[in-house]
This record gives sequence, C-alpha cells and structure tokens, in this order.
Amino acid sequence: MNLAILRDTGSSPVDDDIARIARTARCIAIVGLSPNEVRPSWGVARYLKSQGYRIVPVNPTHAGSMILDEHVYPDLRSIPPEIEVDMVDIFRRVDAVPAIVDEAIAHLPKLRTIWMQLGISHPQATTRARARGLTVIEDRCPKIEFPRFL
Repeated sequence: MNLAILRDTGSSPVDDDIARIARTARCIAIVGLSPNEVRPSWGVARYLKSQGYRIVPVNPTHAGSMILDEHVYPDLRSIPPEIEVDMVDIFRRVDAVPAIVDEAIAHLPKLRTIWMQLGISHPQATTRARARGLTVIEDRCPKIEFPRFL
C-alpha cells in the first residue's frame, strides 16, 4: 500500500479557492445584510470590514439607510458601476439564490465569486455561475473560513 496516497495534504480544491478568494477579494456585496447586530449577517459583515474588505450592504427593506457606515442598496443592479464588486455573499433563503445569481452576473462586471452562507446551496444557480467563469462557494461562511488563510 502506498502511504503517500493516504497522507492528508491539508488542502482541497475548495480550500484552494477559499484561500485565493480571501487573499484577492476587495469588495463584497452582502445580500440580506441586516442592521440588527445579533444577526449572523451583521457579524460577518463587521468581521470582513475589520479585515479591510469593502462591504456593500444589499437589503431592500433598509435601502437608503446606513449599515456599518455603508450605504444600503435595494438590489445588486442599484450598486453604482464605480463600486467594483468582486464577491457576492448571500444571506437569503435558497429559493432566492437563482435570482440573486442572475442579477449579479448581469450587473456586476468585475464579479469573480458567488458565496452562499452556511446551509445554502443551489446546484442549478451554481452551474450557471460556474459556466460564466465564476468561483462558487456553497454552505460556508467567510468569517469562519477566511482566518485560516489570512
């Protein structure tokens, strides 16, 4: 038996993608970001901002207000083109994912990554995003994953 085959290298293709995203992402639109400090989306956004990422809150209920000192947009298409979003982090129900992915593809020309939070995955939306050359991470949280690589 070749023991080298069984050795854990500590890395996987998903880990490699996460490491690259953690090091290269600069501007993250957070769809479903809540102004409520006890909500997971707020804690993740605060963490990302503390690590130097620009966050762009997206929440139609709070559009026009401020969350974490950032202007809240009602949807991805409303983000001005000078804000070059390269990652979309989705804090929404699974049934909302396809429309969010389609809107991101259509309106964010610098987009490189679609990230779906813990408990969220959508095979059809993932397939569409990957067909457009995007990296897709499902069922993970950047607040948990990024510290391993930063």
